[in-house]
Amino acid sequence: MTTSPIAHPPATLEGWYALHQIFRISKARLEPRELDRMIKAAKAKLGGASSRSAASTSKRKAKDEPAAGWSCFVSLIGSTSDLMVIHFRDTLDAIGAAQSALAETTLARALDQVYAFLSVTEAGLYHITAELAREAEGRGGKVGDEAYLRSLSDRSERERASPQLMRRLYPELPAEMPYVCFYPMSKRRDESQNWYTLSLDERSRLMHAHGLTGRRYAGKVQQVITGAIGLDAWEWGVTLFAKDALDFKKLVTDMRFDEVSAKYAEFGDFYVGRIITG
Repeated sequence: MTTSPIAHPPATLEGWYALHQIFRISKARLEPRELDRMIKAAKAKLGGASSRSAASTSKRKAKDEPAAGWSCFVSLIGSTSDLMVIHFRDTLDAIGAAQSALAETTLARALDQVYAFLSVTEAGLYHITAELAREAEGRGGKVGDEAYLRSLSDRSERERASPQLMRRLYPELPAEMPYVCFYPMSKRRDESQNWYTLSLDERSRLMHAHGLTGRRYAGKVQQVITGAIGLDAWEWGVTLFAKDALDFKKLVTDMRFDEVSAKYAEFGDFYVGRIITG
């Protein structure tokens, strides 16, 4: 079957798997001191990775192997739930091991899981895919032929070697950004507003403009984008870390006025809180 340029998906690069777990405290009479003790024990069970910060690997070069991942615990604020646990790991099996390790703790017996989101860090190569599709058409070839795949492999490897992309695929837990916001999202597939029927060039244009909005918050908000197609009902997850929680509102507001969000984005529930340290 021939794939049309319109329907062709962008190439993507993937890094760590991610699991977001949302819990309610099931024991109403649980003392705060007892909960703190349980959380500390759970963090130790997961290897103490929840205390890892950007400084721990600041000397690591982009070409070096990334660390195996980390976990963090987030006290939710203004939510019907109480606790979010975020895991990043290098393999799906390692995510499963982290999930099992947490389930074996005393803390788990005091919690009821109400939601979970499985995904993998992702960088969408919209611009490169669109450019290579145009080149293929210009030489009389097609998307997916040998020359296209060879060029895509070369360009992808160059992209993966960049420090900026390494930070997107293997994100560090920011040391000075204690506030966290997580939400899932998908692109619309309505008859009149179907993201998946847009041309590669149009999707590339829209995502480039969207990215420029996010860059205005560099240093204030760290964004981690994870892909969940084939892993969850939602298509992407967005995890934000900030020094000031008010920047979540400002960033998301600005992005919703981007054409790509205004026309094509659907959002799930938002979970906001503060990282539990110590």
